[in-house]
Amino acid sequence: MNCLIRSIRSDEWPEAKALRLIALQDPVAHMAFVETYEQALARPDTYWQELAARAAHDATEAQQIIAEGPDGDWVGTLTVLVEEPGTTDWAGFPVERRQGHVVGVYVRPEYRGIGLTEVMFEDGLEWAWQAGVERVRLIVHEGNTRAQRFYGRVGFKPSGRVVPLEKAPGETEFEYVLER
Repeated sequence: MNCLIRSIRSDEWPEAKALRLIALQDPVAHMAFVETYEQALARPDTYWQELAARAAHDATEAQQIIAEGPDGDWVGTLTVLVEEPGTTDWAGFPVERRQGHVVGVYVRPEYRGIGLTEVMFEDGLEWAWQAGVERVRLIVHEGNTRAQRFYGRVGFKPSGRVVPLEKAPGETEFEYVLER
């Protein structure tokens, strides 16, 4: 694997936007992401600028980790959000402790299966632990068994929490957690 794993800089919002748009065109994007390609494409540049600034290398509330390929192209990404106790998460559940929440996991197909996702998770988890979270969680679609297997391999376990999907009535997602 000849990739550089690092946090983004806030001025790299065009690259972050471009990779997100690529990710949203993946055949399993409907199971992996809350928004659609059309929704993301319609967002103004200010949205992408603010998102990058909140998750850049010096940010404290989130961190976007990217894998930069040998040619400098971004080939993978994930973001870790910090959720504070006393708040409510995106699904309406109360947050009971300081925790990390992994979102936006994507690796370009030609870079899958070489250990890249594992290395990005290592960096993302290290950032989360240094940020003082007690656990890290993620949400995965019931039909995304490939992702479920991967998350199990890197230590995440199902918490038992099931999240109904508003965008797809009758479908659910599962919460997976990793305790320190």
